[in-house]
Amino acid sequence: MNTKSLFIFSITCFCILSTSNGRTGPNDGLPVRAVNLGGWLVTEGWIKPSLFDAIPNKDLLDGSGVHLKSVTVGKYLCAETGGGSIIVANRSSVSTWEAFSLWRINETTFNLRVFNRQFVGLDSHGNGVDIVAIANAPSQIQTFHVDRNPNDLNRVRIRASNGFYLQVKSEELVSADYEGNDGWGDDNPSVFILSTNGGLQGEYQITNGYGPLLAPLVMKEHWNTYIVEDDFKFIKENGFNAVRIPVGWWIASDPNPPKPYVGGSLQALDNAFSWAEKYRIKVIIDLHAAPGSQNGWEHSASRDRSLEWGQTDENIQQTVDVIEFLTARYAKSPSLFAMELINEPLSPGVSLDSLTKYYRAGLEAVRRHSQTAYVVLADRLGPHEPRELLDFAKGFTKVAIDVHHYNLFSPMFDNLSAQQNIDYVNINRAQQLSHITDPNGPLVFVGEWTAAWRVKDASKEDYERYAAAQLRVFGQAQFGWAYWTLKNVKEHWSLEWVIKNGIIKL
Repeated sequence: MNTKSLFIFSITCFCILSTSNGRTGPNDGLPVRAVNLGGWLVTEGWIKPSLFDAIPNKDLLDGSGVHLKSVTVGKYLCAETGGGSIIVANRSSVSTWEAFSLWRINETTFNLRVFNRQFVGLDSHGNGVDIVAIANAPSQIQTFHVDRNPNDLNRVRIRASNGFYLQVKSEELVSADYEGNDGWGDDNPSVFILSTNGGLQGEYQITNGYGPLLAPLVMKEHWNTYIVEDDFKFIKENGFNAVRIPVGWWIASDPNPPKPYVGGSLQALDNAFSWAEKYRIKVIIDLHAAPGSQNGWEHSASRDRSLEWGQTDENIQQTVDVIEFLTARYAKSPSLFAMELINEPLSPGVSLDSLTKYYRAGLEAVRRHSQTAYVVLADRLGPHEPRELLDFAKGFTKVAIDVHHYNLFSPMFDNLSAQQNIDYVNINRAQQLSHITDPNGPLVFVGEWTAAWRVKDASKEDYERYAAAQLRVFGQAQFGWAYWTLKNVKEHWSLEWVIKNGIIKL
């Protein structure tokens, strides 16, 4: 074969590889070196805790797990059998069943949801005063007002919708028929010791916590100041070429989203695209919070840790509509690079069948408006087969699989040394990426990683070596990677901080 023929043959082979499935050509803008704009258009309280400071009774937000201990009996309230029966006061210690999940109506009024998802309320089929947990949806008789002792906020009295306070008459009888006000002492059967096991601080909690008057003001101020044009300039100047922007499903209903969400996030996303176009930065829109929540965590805007996404065709179609709305809106922008259909669906709560059904419909929705945007499919978290999406994704072009790699969130990382963490990245993470990389399959995208870890008293050099290892290994992902996140009060989670302090260099 002469030189000219060899050249043509080589180019032909390269083009075939470049256009098959997820493969890319040299001018396709890959790989992305991106940063997530977390905590901006989808609230995560741990990223910026001060957002919640002015909420009254901020320890009693939606989804907070509440324990109530009777001062007279000395035991905790519990839904018998986890729900569907009476409320008792016979537990000496607390576990899952002894926690009541709050649905907040206002700062002092709540519904209480039990383990099996029923709501606590008056027994309307009995004497009208006994307390049961049998309703599948809250109404007036499942509504309670919480009075807190101003001198000891952990001491509470709970008034039912009939105007009377709950009292413990015995370990098996809790009723709402106490009308006296005999102080806050240990001899008052209507007094309980309240404790919480930690709550959620997501979009639902902040908007419902501030309420319809204050929430629009708080959120608008946050959206307008947390991420600004100078941030895009900083991203570009430091060698990054893309941003991954988490959004919530309610953005498609802007400016009048369903309560308690408030309008304005769509305008903020419009601003982001303007800045991205100015600085020639790619945008990956990431549906971080799907209707009903796909994982029960605050970053999916769960109200009370329930995972209800994908349970019905209506729910899936609603999510497809969000993807179609966003793609149609930004399809003509030169910065729209990819649509990520959902973030971190959790197995087994989200079945593979439901997920692939949605992915197929979401892919079709994107392609109705854009032939050039990549479509990113998130890998499930929890127990699952790492390659489970590969065969499905092979049937589509310009598709990537998103995996998240943190040396966190598992006991296995708790006691690893700095070097052991680095070795884990160099060996295990490299193997994991290789395992899901198929020459004829979709591209691989490490959509979230960070320089944070569990190592105590690590030196700056340790952090530099750890970050460098991740950059080297994750740099092998064909689609690229995205650091979590641009700004964070926790220093090593903040790309801005680690760049300014010389821990990460591109």
